[in-house]
Amino acid sequence: MEHNAMTYEYLVIAGYFLLIIGIGFTFKNMASKSTSDYFRGGGKMLWWMVGSTAFMMQFSAWTFTGAAGKAFTDGFTVCLVFLANTFAYFCGWAYFAQRFRQMRVDTPTEAIKGRFGVQNETFFSYALVVFTLINAGIWLNALGVFTSAVFDADIGTTIIVTGLTVVFVSVLSGAWGVVASDFMQTLVVAVISIACAVVALVKVGGPVALVSKYPSDFIMGPDMNYGLILVGTFVFFLAKQLITIMNMHDAFRFLNAKDSKNAKKASLLAMILMGLGSIIWFIPPWASAILYPEAASAYPEFGSKAGDAIYLIFTRNVMPVGTVGLLLAGLFAATMSSMDSALNKNTGILVRSIYQPFLRKRGKEVDDKKLLRLSMILSFISGILVIAMALFFKSLKEHSLFDLMMSLSAMIQVPLLIPLLLGLFIKKTPKWAPWATVILGLFISWLMTYIITPNVFANWIGIPEFTAREATDMNLILTLGAHVFITGGFFCLTSLFYKEAKDDNKVETKEFFRLFETPVIAADDQDKFDQQQRNKLGTMVMIMGAGIFLMVLIPNPLWGKLIFVCCALIISGIGYVLKRSSKIT
Repeated sequence: MEHNAMTYEYLVIAGYFLLIIGIGFTFKNMASKSTSDYFRGGGKMLWWMVGSTAFMMQFSAWTFTGAAGKAFTDGFTVCLVFLANTFAYFCGWAYFAQRFRQMRVDTPTEAIKGRFGVQNETFFSYALVVFTLINAGIWLNALGVFTSAVFDADIGTTIIVTGLTVVFVSVLSGAWGVVASDFMQTLVVAVISIACAVVALVKVGGPVALVSKYPSDFIMGPDMNYGLILVGTFVFFLAKQLITIMNMHDAFRFLNAKDSKNAKKASLLAMILMGLGSIIWFIPPWASAILYPEAASAYPEFGSKAGDAIYLIFTRNVMPVGTVGLLLAGLFAATMSSMDSALNKNTGILVRSIYQPFLRKRGKEVDDKKLLRLSMILSFISGILVIAMALFFKSLKEHSLFDLMMSLSAMIQVPLLIPLLLGLFIKKTPKWAPWATVILGLFISWLMTYIITPNVFANWIGIPEFTAREATDMNLILTLGAHVFITGGFFCLTSLFYKEAKDDNKVETKEFFRLFETPVIAADDQDKFDQQQRNKLGTMVMIMGAGIFLMVLIPNPLWGKLIFVCCALIISGIGYVLKRSSKIT
């Protein structure tokens, strides 16, 4: 019986992969005209496509693994990260998203060049490419951990196979394929999350029972004696997620939008999806803490990462046959969206901000078609490097994925991105300010990791040593607090050293801010692109709905079959609306 069940899971995953490859081919022609089409869809995408890619970029397999493991052990606190994401997208809707679109560039580093000059464009190009590769490596590693548990396969082999699939879609169809697959993947993630959450609530007896029966304090979690630490964590998460989502580098999501209004709507959609998801995603891990308190010990080969497989344990024990395959498709979806966006963005930076300036210095120009072919090659090479990075992280058994992700983000990502957020408001800064701020920030990260540790801080304020969990959270608060006040404060204070006479980028900076505040209006020929997007995606979504409907044929109890029918009807309905609207336009 177990063997038959796994056969159905394999069929579901195989069907999903065929669909994703189909998306690559469907959107191939839309990305083959120019490098602008390849890097950002030529800035012609509709708000619901851009909003779904913005949402999925913050939603990798890590959400179903590392974050789910944190929810299983510590209760509600994991939601703080995702509620902070919701706040960041609210700020995007209120101010940032439309202005990012108005920068009118193809890659984020071209915006950095306009604001800070060529020197900083080069510095950030190299720094951001390296960081993005590391980050994508963590996402792929998270997927490898989970997938290998499902198939009882070697994690290394799993990382290589799944990584190569992601590379295929990214190389073939560029930004169009990336964003189109993100929209499809948002639908997969939504239906599987809601289905699992509903079943989990039924199993534990409803929301009240979920909270009251949780093994430790639901809000505080175990090993947490100071409520103030949770408050501090949330406050600094708000600042951290704003810095890491709404900055010139991560603005690339909104560069795809067809105009300012669509960029603004996209951020609103991401905010709504993230706000609802912040609770829905974690109901199954919370329920598992009640239903299967010893569940993490089922996968001892993961060491301290065993809790990261909790979603798999819940799905295998509770959900109808076929759901593990659908969940795994959602995980592939989540990681693909994060990784292929990273590959696409990195390729744009390498071509536009490193290779082209290198040629121009030698008085050479390259045809855009040749640059397009080079972009595909670089995208492939970047993918191989990400796979290598994921294999390295596989060896770090002692770190949970949640702690690894949060530590890397607080120590490297935040100092790297502070100038790219504050530079939008502090207009008069010397040209050394951005890179000097990053170097200071990295020093602050080292200081807070090795010198001013949580237990040193505990001694200063006269309290006993923190528990392991308190120390982890306190380290995040201290690191983020130091970056907000010291690293951020340093960047602001550099304006005291600004000398207009010495600013050789002042004309470009003035033009950058003029465009930044000038709305983008869609081109006259936009209607045909709108129709193509609705028509192509409508077809693919209806095919996916039909595929999920076929899962009714899998031997399951009636309630299990009804879950698949409901999921299929919702997805097919969305596909039908898209197809119909493509004819009306």
